[in-house]
Amino acid sequence: MFDRREVLRVGLWAAAAPALISPARAQSDYPSGPMKALAMFGPGSGADAKVRFYANKLSEKTGKAVIVENKIGAMGNIATETIARSKPDGYSIYIAPGSSMLAAAPQLFKKLSYDPINDFEHITTLNFSAFALCVAADSPFRTLDDLTAHLKQKGEGAFYGSGAPPSVVAAEIYKNNFGLKTVEVKYRVQNGMFNDLLSGQVAFTFIDFISVAAHRTSGKVRILCMACADRLKSAPDIMGAREAGISGLNIRNWWSVHVPAGTPKAICEKLEILFNEIAIEADTLKFLEVNGSDPMPGNSKMLRELLVQETKDWEGYAKLAKLEAN
Repeated sequence: MFDRREVLRVGLWAAAAPALISPARAQSDYPSGPMKALAMFGPGSGADAKVRFYANKLSEKTGKAVIVENKIGAMGNIATETIARSKPDGYSIYIAPGSSMLAAAPQLFKKLSYDPINDFEHITTLNFSAFALCVAADSPFRTLDDLTAHLKQKGEGAFYGSGAPPSVVAAEIYKNNFGLKTVEVKYRVQNGMFNDLLSGQVAFTFIDFISVAAHRTSGKVRILCMACADRLKSAPDIMGAREAGISGLNIRNWWSVHVPAGTPKAICEKLEILFNEIAIEADTLKFLEVNGSDPMPGNSKMLRELLVQETKDWEGYAKLAKLEAN
């Protein structure tokens, strides 16, 4: 369970600077009509559910409709491009996994029609989760040591599944830690990778914790550790990578809020305050806990600095995992 006092303390600290701004400075008539929140993946997906939750909370706060529009394709890049080219008036909002949709974008796409740093006003962070190192529940691997010993013995005769870029990078860091020769099997569809994991065709994979949490509950998979260094507050019974013995692995999938560059400062400040209030409300904490995520309230300065740093980090990740841009 979350330590709500700690979350509140962090939230109040993170929101302190914008909260000191007089509300009179924010446009008093904003928002005066419905807003639009873009979701980068299809309806019913875990990402879509998060966007809809925050959109609904924003609607409750403002008393105005926040319509979720799904812009699917190019690993979320179409939605990102759409926001970058939208009118900078505060009525088009991007609620997205900024760690992969913006920080990793220069390494995932050969040509970008937008600048991930300068074509947006970066409002605040919201929450974070991580990928989980998963094995089939009926496998003999009860600990990371069990899995590692098996993979060392098998050499190139063992296989692992990879999907999204964080999955690829996490697996490479794990392999490098222990000198493993395990062979990568790439999957475009997560269901196929999951089925091969259960059937024993691949020994392990890193899967987004949100996507695999239900399968863990149902007893289909066993999670050996997370791809972030420390334990998640929403999953305190699962070791972080550092505790499990994987050094240098700390990939957090953080969500954030962005609007087009040039959006008036007063509107950005108002959105920052609203989303920081939302980030630590009781029903938000409950939603995050159920979905395997931890709250991560912040502010615009922190988010921009984080984005700049992780954009540099992804240069190193891409080289390590030999990622090829699409």
